[in-house]
Amino acid sequence: MPVETIVNDKKGIRKTSSPTKLRIAGVIGESIVDGPGIRYVVFAQGCGHHCPGCHNPQTHSFDGGNLMKIGDILQEIEKKPLLDGITFSGGEPFEQASAFAGLARRVKALHQDRNVFVYTGYTYEEILRYADIRPEWGELLDVADILIDGPFMQEKKSYQLLFRGSSNQRIIDMRQTGRSGRVVLAEV
Repeated sequence: MPVETIVNDKKGIRKTSSPTKLRIAGVIGESIVDGPGIRYVVFAQGCGHHCPGCHNPQTHSFDGGNLMKIGDILQEIEKKPLLDGITFSGGEPFEQASAFAGLARRVKALHQDRNVFVYTGYTYEEILRYADIRPEWGELLDVADILIDGPFMQEKKSYQLLFRGSSNQRIIDMRQTGRSGRVVLAEV
């Protein structure tokens, strides 16, 4: 049963519903490598990109992992008072965009100072291109503070990169991007 919430974003005040469960590969309660500060990380289960050399190939199957109630994830997050933010990784979070957006909205409602990082194998431009037929993708973009976009490319792999695996991936400041109408890279 979806949960109905009131959203006030760039589309105005409206009701939206989001699924109550996520299919996840796992979580890390306190990470310092998946974004700045201390982060709660949720790994989506299911990814169609199948990037050669993927760091998390066990997350590819859409049938794997476990279904977890968003409320249960939120309770676990609440047990971590020192968190700076949450990170959605994968797998591919945009394949469960509505559920991840719902979780992010609930976290931000409780903790406005916590930021949301979203990793995706899609590029920002691809997400925008398909947002008309996948409106839930726009929902997840709306709640993301930072988007790390693009597929992992083995030939562009570098251990020197901060928070990403290959140099084609960008760390996009979604707030600045939304205000300026052009992609603005984050300084993290």
